[in-house]
Amino acid sequence: ISICRDLPNIEVITFSVNGISDLEPLHQCQNLSELYLRKNNITSLDELFYLKALPRLRVLWLAENPCCGPDPHRYRMTVLRNLPSLQKLDNQAVTEEELSQALVDGEEITAPPARRSVENGWSESCTSSAAGATTEPQSELLSCSLEETNKTQEELDMKLVPRDKYSSFSPQETDCSRKKRSNVLNAILLLMKELDTEGLEIIQQTVARRLQAFQKKELQEE
Repeated sequence: ISICRDLPNIEVITFSVNGISDLEPLHQCQNLSELYLRKNNITSLDELFYLKALPRLRVLWLAENPCCGPDPHRYRMTVLRNLPSLQKLDNQAVTEEELSQALVDGEEITAPPARRSVENGWSESCTSSAAGATTEPQSELLSCSLEETNKTQEELDMKLVPRDKYSSFSPQETDCSRKKRSNVLNAILLLMKELDTEGLEIIQQTVARRLQAFQKKELQEE
């Protein structure tokens, strides 16, 4: 779900039944109001640390994750103590009495989960790479990103990106920049599915103006 880092204005996210274990990419989604995470692989309630900074979050569905544990009361109280602005948790309305009780029975989460791994996102990969950790070879990274982008384009019945065109990034560009570029491209292509004719025409006009600006800049540099 690292793509969420590039979608700060998204308001509703449905990630149920997706094997998700890390919520760190969501902490920049400041407009997020509804988040559905039922039946994932979230093992620790410490992941709530990343949701505490979301001022508009009102609906959360976290049930059927390992972090819920054997004690449903303790689980609900802990979630509400850390996210007191919730109006609905696991499809059940939050009451004023519960919020008061959560201050007594809930556990306050003040720090993120201790574990961090390279697989959790491109920003962690940057850190690990800088520290000398082993990362994906550049060729494998580009191949993976190309396959993901082309898969999205196939779904939209668009012309695929030629490999030589996609691989023509600047040599100085880091692996992290390439991954971020791929994430942004995938996000744009996915969101285009939701647009009607008018919306697509606006995108077309904007892209045309953008391309003209780039072409003009290139001519000036030459």
